[in-house]
Amino acid sequence: MKRVAKSSPTTDRATWLSFKNRGDLTILVQGDPKLFNQYGVMLVNPAKFPHVKKAEGQAFIDWITSKDGQDVIASYKIGGEQLFFPNANK
Repeated sequence: MKRVAKSSPTTDRATWLSFKNRGDLTILVQGDPKLFNQYGVMLVNPAKFPHVKKAEGQAFIDWITSKDGQDVIASYKIGGEQLFFPNANK
């Protein structure tokens, strides 16, 4: 994120929390459903890409969507603030 005079940069929470040169910038909007940034995971189609490690990929998907995987995601913080809010079971 580059700081430009009289600008209103748009950024995600991780970038904002990591950005050290905030000057007088403040958060103007947060929590609006229009800003929702969903992450996802899917297995690459082994029929199209035979070299894909299907079992390992599926094991990762199973773990990342499990309670343990979701807990790891939720525990990731910068400056004590949670960055990600997992919702694989919703």
